[in-house]
Amino acid sequence: MTIKGLIASITQQEDLNFLLTNRIPRAAVTRFMGWFSKIENPVVRDASIGCWRLFSDLDLTEAKRGEFKSLHDCFTRELKDGLRPYDPDPQVVASPSDAIIGAHGRIEDTELFQIKGANYSLKDLLGDDKLVDAHRNGRFVTLRLTSSMYHRFHAPADFKIERVTFISGDTWNVNPIALKRVERLFCKNERAVIETRLTSGEALTLVPVAAILVASLRLHCIDRTLNAQVSGPSVFPCDVSVHKGDELGWFEHGSTIIVLTPDRFELCPDVREGARIKAGQPLLRKPQ
Repeated sequence: MTIKGLIASITQQEDLNFLLTNRIPRAAVTRFMGWFSKIENPVVRDASIGCWRLFSDLDLTEAKRGEFKSLHDCFTRELKDGLRPYDPDPQVVASPSDAIIGAHGRIEDTELFQIKGANYSLKDLLGDDKLVDAHRNGRFVTLRLTSSMYHRFHAPADFKIERVTFISGDTWNVNPIALKRVERLFCKNERAVIETRLTSGEALTLVPVAAILVASLRLHCIDRTLNAQVSGPSVFPCDVSVHKGDELGWFEHGSTIIVLTPDRFELCPDVREGARIKAGQPLLRKPQ
């Protein structure tokens, strides 16, 4: 068995995986990672990226640049132009990021789930009654970004960003093992609620959720980097129009984006739990 295979075998043991990725000082480790990843020393950079390759399926062949200043620079890499074309159909809400599709489906009144049988509420996730009403009985898709994936995310449709609310919180791992063990995990973790209005008038909300080792979240629309140093909830009024495919920002490690739409939207046929999706591919559709 290869070293990578042995590591994979160990980390797939649920008790050990949960212990290694959660029963540690999560906030302190996350702050350390934020500092360490920005060290621009060639030895540190090369050793860090080499270790990262050992623990994951990291593939840098799509990266725009072949050299990186630091581990952070590699995490937040851009892709070569044209690699993520966005579905041009105006009725389609595309995936904002590369991801593995997690829980998805209809929001039952105001309840959705992180795994089957583990519900949480829109109010706990969003913290705003008006926004909860906008997505009552709507649709949701949970997108999980692994550590090796492309970490930038983009506008899934043409819309206007109206407000960003940053909610401070914990940094639990967001992998399936943790989702089975930590109730209402997404409502406990640090997150941003990005409120948008489609050109057709409907509300579409994106909720990037931080996780352990996610030192910060960069959002271009407010020209801010959001992290544990920002107390929350903090509200940032916004009036920025973007086109489908425009870059919205990036995570500084793998994490999750929850996409929320009103009830008139439908899930696209290829959306199924465990499937990999790339930024720009169809996610939800509004019937004509």
